[in-house]
Amino acid sequence: MDAASTMTGLKTSGDVLFLMLGAVMVFAMHAGFAFLEVGTVRKKSQVNALVKILTDWSVSTIVYFIIGFPLAYGISFLKPAGELMDKSQGYDLVHFFFLLCFAACIPAIISGGIAERAKFWPQVFAGAIFAGVTYPLFESFIWGKNAPLLQGLFKSMGGAEFHDYAGSVVVHSIGGWLALPAVIILGARKGRYSRGRSNPFPVSSIPFLSLGSWILAVGWFGFNVMSAGHLEAISGLVAINSLMAMVGGVLVALIAGKNDPGFVHNGALAGLIAVCAGSDLMHPLGAFATGGIASIIFVYGFHYEQEKLKIDDVLGVWPLHGIIGSWGGIAAGIFGQKFLGGMGGVSLLSQAGGTLIALLFALANGFLVYGILSKTVGIRLSDEDEYRGPDISIHNIGAYPEDSML
Repeated sequence: MDAASTMTGLKTSGDVLFLMLGAVMVFAMHAGFAFLEVGTVRKKSQVNALVKILTDWSVSTIVYFIIGFPLAYGISFLKPAGELMDKSQGYDLVHFFFLLCFAACIPAIISGGIAERAKFWPQVFAGAIFAGVTYPLFESFIWGKNAPLLQGLFKSMGGAEFHDYAGSVVVHSIGGWLALPAVIILGARKGRYSRGRSNPFPVSSIPFLSLGSWILAVGWFGFNVMSAGHLEAISGLVAINSLMAMVGGVLVALIAGKNDPGFVHNGALAGLIAVCAGSDLMHPLGAFATGGIASIIFVYGFHYEQEKLKIDDVLGVWPLHGIIGSWGGIAAGIFGQKFLGGMGGVSLLSQAGGTLIALLFALANGFLVYGILSKTVGIRLSDEDEYRGPDISIHNIGAYPEDSML
């Protein structure tokens, strides 16, 4: 083997390992989704949160492998194993694994909004549709095989393509806006609102909620940095911008949320969600501002959603992922500009257009899927099952079985 072939093999191996490590980091984020929900819901819903996230992950893997990834990128794995390896040492396979972690975020995001009163199997089915068809279809027009069609339109109208480096819009905004119809159609949990008054339910565990936030935050550096796809394209700017946005989110939430630990730990996530789109473009101070503004959106958006609109979105996934994901798309068009210290090459018009299309696409799909399920098999637990809690009603065991023996 000559030196050139050896160097090519090492480069390919490095890319496979690089993306594999990123996939594992983002896979670990799903534990973060689980514990964030476990800590926020009541004790009678903790087992359900854990089982939902793992089940949705497993179903997403199958549907994205067979349908979603081929739909988004035109690459099918229904061929002999030898052909899957070819000369790339299985790069497409680990690329699938990495991007699967993004697709599986969609049902994980929705899970937090519909917690404590949704039927199990209808939601698993809805998650399969979103991870296997809805999300990959939109993905194909931004990152995948159909990107030249839509991106060409953005470039001709706005002067630059729609830019979403790591998924503020493609992943988070889509997930959050898909969740909104589900939460609206399901309705509020029993007792959450009565006679026009709001009766907030206390969270079950601040330590679990905090653990979920920390796991997500650590994994996010795989989410953003490894979106480079290849070792040679890795960017230290993406890493530091992710850090600065997270810190901006925490500090602003600390002030706006009046030291509330739920807002502080979700503030970190708000900053990370918002910076995904422009993490490769912004100056670190622009990323800090992006995260801080995201935190303000979450603190006040969560209150407005829950108390004014009376939408019982348990984890606040609509403001956290939907609205802040949309803000991330817009923020890339603002703080990515050279006059604000950014790298340039981004158009605010294109960013606004892509963000709006994602919003409308997700809302339409969410109302369609959940509307059909609601009218056919139903998506809400019976009053009795909801009172008992999904842990006992669905899984026949509580989070603390020993307590039932006392």
